[in-house]
Amino acid sequence: MYGIVNKAIEELVTEKFGAEVWNAVKVKSGIKVDFFLSNEAYDDEVTYQLANAASSVLGVELKEVLNLFGEWWIMHTCKEKYGAMMNAGGSSLRAFILNLPRFHDRAFLMYPKLAPPEFKTVEVSEQQILLHYYSNREGLQEFVRGLLQGLSQFFNDPVTIEMVESRLNNNHHEIYKISWV
Repeated sequence: MYGIVNKAIEELVTEKFGAEVWNAVKVKSGIKVDFFLSNEAYDDEVTYQLANAASSVLGVELKEVLNLFGEWWIMHTCKEKYGAMMNAGGSSLRAFILNLPRFHDRAFLMYPKLAPPEFKTVEVSEQQILLHYYSNREGLQEFVRGLLQGLSQFFNDPVTIEMVESRLNNNHHEIYKISWV
């Protein structure tokens, strides 16, 4: 993953829990990088180590850390650094989700070594969309849920998010049902 992901984890932990907690996370992770370069590609294991260390130091389950990070990614990292891309994705949550399959095409321009997930959408009704999530990376289901929750906040459009299929249950990919309340 690119350094911007690891920097965002650092910003989340530092802002919400303090610099001392971030230092404890870095020590616990065993990562010897002093600072992350946004446009530098890092091994995915670095990100996983940081997330696991944050879980341990904060005393919460990994899925809670990933969920919180997904929300943070949308509400802080994307909003601040990719506002134009976010706005180009749609003027509503529904439009953004329907355009999500094409979102990473624009990100390739900035991050040529990007290995993004793939999204496919199925409109079930005016009140529901099924979002299919395919990724070579394992264990990020709750991060995706956090992203969706962050998008709901970003667009000020409340939804419920239910994972109806998961690789954790021997399925090929994850499917999230997004329902407008």
